[in-house]
Order: sequence, then C-alpha cells, then structure tokens
Amino acid sequence: MMIKGYACQEKGGRLEPFEYDPGELAADEVEVEVEFCGICHSDLAMMDNDWEMSSYPFVPGHEAIGKVVAVGNRVSEARMGQRVGVGWQSSSCDRCKNCGVGKESLCLNENEVGQTIVGRNGAWADRVRVQSGWAVPIPDALDPSLAGPLMCAGTTVWSPIRHYGVRPGMETAVLGVGGLGHLAVQFLAKMGTQVTGLSTSRSKEKQTRELGATDFIATKESPEDLKKAAGRFDFMISTVSADVKWDDYIEALSPGGTLVICGIPDGAIQFIPFPLIVGEKSIGGGRAGSPSDTQEMLEFCATHDIAPMCEQFAIEDIDRAVQHVRDGKARYRAVVAL
Repeated sequence: MMIKGYACQEKGGRLEPFEYDPGELAADEVEVEVEFCGICHSDLAMMDNDWEMSSYPFVPGHEAIGKVVAVGNRVSEARMGQRVGVGWQSSSCDRCKNCGVGKESLCLNENEVGQTIVGRNGAWADRVRVQSGWAVPIPDALDPSLAGPLMCAGTTVWSPIRHYGVRPGMETAVLGVGGLGHLAVQFLAKMGTQVTGLSTSRSKEKQTRELGATDFIATKESPEDLKKAAGRFDFMISTVSADVKWDDYIEALSPGGTLVICGIPDGAIQFIPFPLIVGEKSIGGGRAGSPSDTQEMLEFCATHDIAPMCEQFAIEDIDRAVQHVRDGKARYRAVVAL
C-alpha cells in the first residue's frame, strides 16, 4: 500500500504531493493513520537541511495524532484502533542500560535509534510508522486536534521539569513564552509552583498570567526588574533560540538553583563561572522524554485541562501554514488536519 503525503524535493523546496512505498511493516512497529500533525521548527530545520542530516525527497512531521491501523507480528493486536501520539523519536534499542530503566530517549546505541523524520518519512502524510513503544496512547479527555504539539513541545519542557526535581512551592521562571514556553508555564503553575514569565516585552504579559503565571518580567523593557530578581528562582527553563545575556539569568537563580536550556541558541553559551560556583548553581540540558515521560505528561494534561494554543490548517494549505510558522506568526503552535 502506498503512503500519500507532502514532501520537499530539495533543500528549502516547496512541499508537493508525494507517494512512496513503505515496504513491509517491521515486527516491532505499528502503522498509524494520521489525523492531525503539528508544525515544529525542527521540521523547518530539516526541510532546510540546517543540521546537515536531511535526505530528499523528505516528508516532514513529528507531532502526529492518529489511530493504529496495522501492527507488526511482535506487537499485540490489542493496539489496533488505539489513538496514539508520535513524537520526534521513533525507536530505541531496548537493551542498553538507559533503555532498561525507562530512559529510552537517552538510548546509548545512537546508530540504531530512529528519529521520526531523520532518514525516514514523517507524518505530513496519511500514515506514519513508529516502533510500538514510541506510539504513546492519547487519553480520551484530550482533544486530538490540539494534542499533537504535546508530542514534541510538551514533552520537551515536561521532561526536564520532572527530571530536575521541581516541587510545589518552588519559585520558577520560564524564559521565552512561545511554542514551548506557554506549555511550561501551564505545567509549572498546575504543579503548584510560583511561575514568572520572562519575555522581552510586555506584549505577552496578560496571556502569560492567564496561563497561570503569578509574575512577569519584561527583560528588555524593564531590565531593572530582572536585576531585582537576583537570587530568586529555584528553577528556570529557557525555551528561546536566540542568544541572551546568560549571566543575568544565572544571577537570578537562587543558591542551588538550576537553569535548564531546551531552546537551541544561535551561538556558544558564554557566562562568568564565579556566580555559578559560589552559589552552587547548575546549568543543564532538557530534551523530549521517554515514552513513560510523555505518557505521564499527557495524563497530567488530561487531569488539569492543559492544552497547547493552536492554529488549525488543512493539509492542502501546508505551504501557507509552514510560511506562517517561518514568519513567527503562529500563536503558539500550528496544526494541520489530514
């Protein structure tokens, strides 16, 4: 059976209708009939070969929601018809020490680990394939038309929040209230922390407070407010892709506080080490989590009525939708309906 999708034929090319033969379904895989799929900046980076690992023709899409319509011969038939989500990572080795303790996203056998849109076709198509463990069940309480971005943006901020031990009562901050940041604000608020939104201007203040933030600092309009926050935050998560004055944000950490970087800055991260040392502060990285991390996040969203803010497009309008995201106009995620 041919899979029908939209592919770019060359670096930075337009998306065009495309069909391909996926071959035989692997024994440990499921095939998912795609209902909705988000548009992530990682899709655009792969379309443009920014990371020098794209191959063409290329079908993007790694924030998919759909139903299992076929299973490999090592996968339970009980999964047939199940609504699932598919994110960035599509497989893991299931035998290394990290896979053995629920850290499949940190699988040590990198040469075997599959990414949904690296070396294979993604979910801007009627169907997509993924190792069964990475097809994460979607709770009935979640709107499938909105859930797609949770599979990348959501798990990318949820996982470090959990892995770095955020607890109720902490003072937390979210640097960059956009596609990832607006979800981090909701997670941290519903977890019982006191959340501060950090953004360059006050244009997002009202909405950030509506999402659960108890404070807001406009870092460029009111830089003095950031200076006043010195020593305040137990945990800060950065979702920005721009370079910032990292020393200012390290200064805002409380003694023993942690800054987690999820967004990918344009250049090298530079900072003065002395405040980090004397304050026993730390800087860490955060990435999309394991299937169990993502499942926990989805259940949390279902329980606390958390959803991404999405703009909807038909798959036939995929080029317009992609340009909308490229232009930075999406508030805060874009989703296509297949």
